[in-house]
Amino acid sequence: MYHFFAFLDRMKYIRRWSLMRSARDENIMEHSQQVAMFAHALAVIDTEIFRNAPDIQKTVLWALYHESAEVMTGDLPTPVKYFNGEIRGAYGKLEDLACEKLLAMLPAELAPAFAPCVKADTAAYEYKLVKAADKLSAYVKCLEELKGGNAEFKKAKETIEADLRARDLPCLRYFMEHFIPAFLLTLDEMDAL
Repeated sequence: MYHFFAFLDRMKYIRRWSLMRSARDENIMEHSQQVAMFAHALAVIDTEIFRNAPDIQKTVLWALYHESAEVMTGDLPTPVKYFNGEIRGAYGKLEDLACEKLLAMLPAELAPAFAPCVKADTAAYEYKLVKAADKLSAYVKCLEELKGGNAEFKKAKETIEADLRARDLPCLRYFMEHFIPAFLLTLDEMDAL
């Protein structure tokens, strides 16, 4: 019996934004789906509009599995994770160990096929797209909370927006300009278009 997929299914129990009062809870499973969708969009925009050639499949798979380690480590809040280099380094090692433990939950014949998904190449261009999609997901969460009247996310929105605008990714700028404004609309406003 192998526990890999049953363990990953528990991602739905890991809550994000644990230090923030949220109008709606978000878990890492739904977050990963949104990041995969945004990463796919960025890779397609990058390919079709800016004529770059990211590996779209790799980008989506890395995004889909980008929070896998957190099923064992939990979602460490960003201010804690990035408090200093020592904590960040220790947490990185913990994430690596969690990934190894997850991969050990697969048959030996399958582990090599899943290893590149669970342990992305952080130096690759596609990983930059995944990290941008991850920030986009956080930004959309902030917009959703603010739209619902939750001022708790005001500073997070400003910080994340500055981070997104500082990234040198034309496909990200395109997404921000052409797709993000719709997240500020109500259902009736979107339906009217």
